[in-house]
Amino acid sequence: MLHPQALSRRSAVEPFIVMDVMEHAARIEAQGSHVIHLEVGQPAAPAPTVARRAAAAALEAGQVGYTAALGIPALRARIARHYGETHGVAVDPERIVVTHGSSGGFVLAFLALFEPGDRVAIAAPGYPPYRHVLSALGCEPVLIETRAEDRHALTPERLLEAHRAAPLKGVLVASPANPTGTMMDRAALTALHACARDLGLAFVSDEIYHGLDYAFPAVSAVEIGEDVTVINSFSKYFCMTGWRVGWMVVPPGVSRTMERLQQNLSISVPTLSQIAADAAFEGRAEMDLVKATYVENRRILTEGLPRAGLSRFLPADGAFYLYADVSDFTDDSAAFARRMLDAVHVATTPGVDFDPFHGRSFLRFSYAGSAPDMAEAVARIGDFLKRG
Repeated sequence: MLHPQALSRRSAVEPFIVMDVMEHAARIEAQGSHVIHLEVGQPAAPAPTVARRAAAAALEAGQVGYTAALGIPALRARIARHYGETHGVAVDPERIVVTHGSSGGFVLAFLALFEPGDRVAIAAPGYPPYRHVLSALGCEPVLIETRAEDRHALTPERLLEAHRAAPLKGVLVASPANPTGTMMDRAALTALHACARDLGLAFVSDEIYHGLDYAFPAVSAVEIGEDVTVINSFSKYFCMTGWRVGWMVVPPGVSRTMERLQQNLSISVPTLSQIAADAAFEGRAEMDLVKATYVENRRILTEGLPRAGLSRFLPADGAFYLYADVSDFTDDSAAFARRMLDAVHVATTPGVDFDPFHGRSFLRFSYAGSAPDMAEAVARIGDFLKRG
């Protein structure tokens, strides 16, 4: 057995708690019980029909070799065209990098943009692997506590305050955000980008939940300027989580750097996933029907949870999450979530996964599943809360 002292300090990252919740839920299911999964951002729907058919045809034809490190040229061109169709911005396909999901994109971006020791601002609450990956790469994540009056988004004022405390090298934003579901409008995103530019900070925009917007159309950072690094994925809107394929839009002249990194880290993204992703754009009508189910699920939770006893949650502008205040019932969201899972078999994610400041008072509910499951979850949660 390897002696613990032989392990690197960088490897001592915190667990991604939602994965631990999933594992515990799987053990309950293995005993024959039905668990309602509100913990993980996994769409219940499959990938678009056209994507699955394209992958099946390619597999039958034996087209499963390596691809170029930056991705299949046709897919890169199709992603670039998407920005013209959806955001009205012409993007050179040379700026597109196909990645191993958004997760691979974050690793590439952080390696390319930051040195060990660099301080990078992220919002709290926020997606846990932001800070975990930064830490593993020797960087320092700087968590900036967000406020209700700012719709739980980073603001120029808070960014400037953090930079004055100790110089930053970058900032990462997400809209729609995980776990809050809140979004930044054009004015807010533009103001934050301008502040970062004036401070000389790298600007990274997580847009993985684009397409899943309800309050207003999501604004891409590519609409604001070319000096941005955008990370997106086929996992959420296109329901392709297990395919592990995503993309980046990088500033002009940066693609070769990303190419060198990807060549050495992974050679290329799986070929079948890229072929399916290229076809997926033609399945958007099917995916919009899936999005409509999220709208209904959102209604079920926002109307049902207050009746069950949870009446305070953050605005769910986009994505498929509801971030609820459970402070009336607990000051330990991890223990509370575990008790709920054991007692009524509803899996949720404790807020401590997302927010070291106030996460002990919050739970995240994912409404990416089916409407019957949402309704049943509300009933079970109500029963659990009544029991005390």
